Amino acid sequence: MISRARHVVAAALSSALLMLPAFTGVAQAAPAAVVSTVPLAKTAADVKKVAEYWKPGTLKQADSQSPATPGPAGAPTSSAASGAAGPAAPGSTAARRISTAQAAAPAMPRKSKVASTMGKVYFRFGDKQYWCSASAVAAKNHSVVSTAGHCVYDPRQAKPAEFWIFVPNPDPNGETPAGIYVGSSISMHEDWAGKGDYDYDYAFVTVHRGFTWTAKNGQYVMQDVGRLQDNVGGLGLELNKKPATYTVSAWGYPAGTQPNGTKPYDGTKLKGCREGPTRWTVAPNLDLQKGVQLQACDFSPGVSGGPWVIGYDKDRRIGSLNGVNSLTWNRDAKDLYDAVSSPYFDSVTGEVYRRAASQTTPRNVT
Repeated sequence: MISRARHVVAAALSSALLMLPAFTGVAQAAPAAVVSTVPLAKTAADVKKVAEYWKPGTLKQADSQSPATPGPAGAPTSSAASGAAGPAAPGSTAARRISTAQAAAPAMPRKSKVASTMGKVYFRFGDKQYWCSASAVAAKNHSVVSTAGHCVYDPRQAKPAEFWIFVPNPDPNGETPAGIYVGSSISMHEDWAGKGDYDYDYAFVTVHRGFTWTAKNGQYVMQDVGRLQDNVGGLGLELNKKPATYTVSAWGYPAGTQPNGTKPYDGTKLKGCREGPTRWTVAPNLDLQKGVQLQACDFSPGVSGGPWVIGYDKDRRIGSLNGVNSLTWNRDAKDLYDAVSSPYFDSVTGEVYRRAASQTTPRNVT
């Protein structure tokens, strides 16, 4: 029996949807070998349907809904605690399929010297609303959001989230100073779509032009505010960074309960874990074979999908994406979560990102 001191608990920061029964199918795969692309809201009519769902009154109450979390997962083996795992070797199948990936440079907003790339995604599975953390990523279409795979797609039901929106820098009272951006399509790894493999618990969502609600003649109307990156900027993208060779800061909106029952965060404010070094980690029960862990981080549910940022400039609030919050860990089985982990962002991640960056959306959805 593993002693309490060595009992490492990995809690998946994903929706209760992942607790549902066995898989029922696989997402529609795009031509590239490892990328699945799934539509969300494709037409102007689809966008308006989603927008109508998220009227100001609904948004004001959205933070009171559940942050995505299914509860604790099974404990990894003692070898997981040693952090000895690593990514596939260069000769592996994945490495042969995609050998290179070009990183994206950070981009500032057009009309501001300070970026506001981080925010929340709100969505629904079935009849229940959830939310996660997310960030805008620099892309040639100026319209890409990064988050956790479990914040946009349920592999057990083979279904995407419904009524999915990204709100950068949201106010606690439901105001959306930088606009509301409706998801157009999901780009993700086929092994997240097909079997919920936590090595690929990330997604890049192409979003439509943003809008805000404006009061006119006693009712709310949609007012176009332009493309996401133009308004808030976009994080760069760093790939193939070997753990222990760099430092990173993790960000998100924590809200869930800690292992000891306390709830120090309410999910209304963006929080960051102190910048620090990373290491490899594994969680075999979740198919996580090449995870990257950041220690001394007490994040709780709500931070799912929040960005890991390298080279964060606190004055301009910009840097480069190198991961997303996927799992939170209670390594010493004591009172508080003490680490968070991300899938390893490698060349395959770059291929998924490029698919999202190549998607187009209508020029006018309002």
